[in-house]
Amino acid sequence: MASRGTVKPSANFNASADAEVLHKAMKGLGTDEDAILQLLTARSNTQRQEIKKTYKTLFGKDLIDDLKGELGGKFESLIVALMTPPLAYDVTSLRDAIKGAGTDEKVLVEILASRTAHQVKDIVAAYRKEYDDNLEEDICGDTSGHFKRLLVILLQGNRQSGIQEGNIEADAQALFKAGEEKYGTDEQSFVTILGNRSAEHLRKVFDAYMKISGFEMEESIQRETSGHLRDLLLAVVKCARSVPSYFAETLYYALKGAGTDDATLIRVMVTRSEVDMIDIRKEFRRLFACSLHSMIKSDTSGDYRKALLLLCGGDDA
Repeated sequence: MASRGTVKPSANFNASADAEVLHKAMKGLGTDEDAILQLLTARSNTQRQEIKKTYKTLFGKDLIDDLKGELGGKFESLIVALMTPPLAYDVTSLRDAIKGAGTDEKVLVEILASRTAHQVKDIVAAYRKEYDDNLEEDICGDTSGHFKRLLVILLQGNRQSGIQEGNIEADAQALFKAGEEKYGTDEQSFVTILGNRSAEHLRKVFDAYMKISGFEMEESIQRETSGHLRDLLLAVVKCARSVPSYFAETLYYALKGAGTDDATLIRVMVTRSEVDMIDIRKEFRRLFACSLHSMIKSDTSGDYRKALLLLCGGDDA
């Protein structure tokens, strides 16, 4: 599958030359931020890891430590995120979401709803290796109720594959009976069906559900559930429909309104830059009648903005 990312590996890549450029940008008085951001946004994550290794070999120093010493604020967070391998980035994001002051449910929802079953299994294994802890136990200790149950289901990474033709109608009926048709809501049915069926199967279920109930799945979830469970169910449904569309919406709400949710903006722009940013931009334009580029441009400033716009990769005005 051709990558739908905006960041591609550099064709005539030379790790030593790149390490020299970065070293020079940070040497002596002042820092050449522009040189740093132009270079790092034009290399793939795999290439950045090569640069990091070569930098240590040439200069006997850790590139990330040097970057942290020279940069600051949101721009520093963005550059450090770009320098982190994708799996390690997901793992540390989840760890910080659980172990920080209070639980950052938004991060748990975004990562566990949007990653593939295979990626989730890798995350669980890498988390254990890195922290000698069990991710599922850590999440269970920090969450409760049906929200916790659905997170646990997603952590198993055992979604069915393909479409079970014989179960489409039954699943749609079960969801209807669990919500719209009865007084009160049977959350367990939502959790089990939405957590275990494949995306392509769920899309068929949503169509059947619409025919039975007259409602989009999202509308019923909005009405029938609340709090973190609602957020997670909506994320799962949106990702089953279209992952790029889910991230377009996530970015829109991170940028919209008073203040920018920079943590989310950085996380999504970095993690999707080599995956599906082109599709996210297309969906963004379709959903919100303005371009992602224009919204980042009006909402951010300085080197931080420059780097984000390079990751965005173009304006769909």
